[in-house]
Amino acid sequence: MRHLVIDSFDFADLADHAGPGDDTVFVAVRSGRAAGWYGPLTDPVARTIRALAALLVGADVTDHEGIQDRLAQAAPRSRAGSWAVGALDCAAWDLHAQAEGCPAARLLTGEPLQHRITAYSSWLTRDLAHPATADLISEVSAQGWVFTKWRLRNRPGTSGEALADALHAAATAEPIAVDAVGTWPPALTTEFAAAADPAALVWLEDPAPTDDLRAYEQLRTLPLAVGERLTLADDAPAVLAGIRPAALTLDVVGCGGLTTTRRILARTTTPVFPHGRSLMPSLHLAAARPDQVLAVEYRQQWEPGRQHLYAHPIEPDRGHLTLPTAPCLGAAPRSAPC
Repeated sequence: MRHLVIDSFDFADLADHAGPGDDTVFVAVRSGRAAGWYGPLTDPVARTIRALAALLVGADVTDHEGIQDRLAQAAPRSRAGSWAVGALDCAAWDLHAQAEGCPAARLLTGEPLQHRITAYSSWLTRDLAHPATADLISEVSAQGWVFTKWRLRNRPGTSGEALADALHAAATAEPIAVDAVGTWPPALTTEFAAAADPAALVWLEDPAPTDDLRAYEQLRTLPLAVGERLTLADDAPAVLAGIRPAALTLDVVGCGGLTTTRRILARTTTPVFPHGRSLMPSLHLAAARPDQVLAVEYRQQWEPGRQHLYAHPIEPDRGHLTLPTAPCLGAAPRSAPC
């Protein structure tokens, strides 16, 4: 195809269509009258994008590696910086897909696409140890998800043995995944490792920061998951080599975008379960790489509201999501259909 040169960028804010605290900002990279979109994003990420986006003027939208390198060199070494690069990267993929007249997934592989995507359900506003969670687990599990994930945070006075007991009580019908959101101190980690039955777990996610290798060594007998917080400043292959997790839960946008994600996947055989905050590019990644991306996360408490902001929202069907067939990434705001 002919070169498609980025000549401008702009933003849309859908705050009038969102709930309190929701992300609402979308960014577009433009070439003539065509626009590639990504969102919704937080205000700090949008501010970082405003400082970076001008670097893309004159870039060929099909040169994803060049765009990635140009942005990564200039971006702040922070979570907002990595998210900003990832958002612009995904907007470029969206524009490229429109120009080629195909879903973005088609640009990621020459192999047949997986159109029905396996998903797992997460409820991270619900703690596994809360008595009311038990009924919700059976209700959600019955909806057809490949598995479910729940929060299991450290609380004042909580022991690792008590958290293991909560896990065993919840995982009576099938194993479940739990997310500790990086809150476990060393003593609790040691206690949980000694008390928990690995057969009750799909995985234990983020019990500690990824540089705390001692904590992960203590948990070696359990299936572990890490990756959601990886950014462009991290050496992802080194993190994976040090922890040896059972699952990589990287955020496709947060780690730097589809281009960075492709680089990471090329250097690991760890099964990938992309973080649900970046669901739309994750669907395209899963469709293109079903051999490595085994399921995407559907965040029950937040995703329905996010989908309300899109021009073409998607809904789960018996624990699966359908790859959009429109020629785009699928992350255009409702006021700008792709």
